[in-house]
Amino acid sequence: MYSILQAAHSGTRWLVLVGVALTLVYGLILWFSKKPLNSNGKKLALFTMIFSHLQLVMGLILYFISPKVQLGNMAATMKDATLRFYAVEHITIMILAIVAITVGYSWSKRLMNTLKGSRILAIFMLIGFILLMLGIPW
Repeated sequence: MYSILQAAHSGTRWLVLVGVALTLVYGLILWFSKKPLNSNGKKLALFTMIFSHLQLVMGLILYFISPKVQLGNMAATMKDATLRFYAVEHITIMILAIVAITVGYSWSKRLMNTLKGSRILAIFMLIGFILLMLGIPW
């Protein structure tokens, strides 16, 4: 089960990255061309949020069954860079990225048909994209 879930988590990462990148570019295009957020942007952001939440669920399951996360001896985990990355840094950065994506979608959805909605979507997707790039174990 672990290897299947790990492969799915690794593969879904590309859907999330592509979704965030497309939503970011779309939001920037709308914002800089001074066009309001439309239903296409809202749908793109929604699918991005759905894939990121799916990724989060798989990641949380992996967090508790992965041999890369050793929570029993945190002193030893914190001394090992690889173990610390998976036990602390990866999960923290990814949760912050998903929060940014979710806030960006939710806030911009309330500002549909406004220029502010385009700006909010672009800003929060940029934050999410940067955090994702920092947190992915390349």
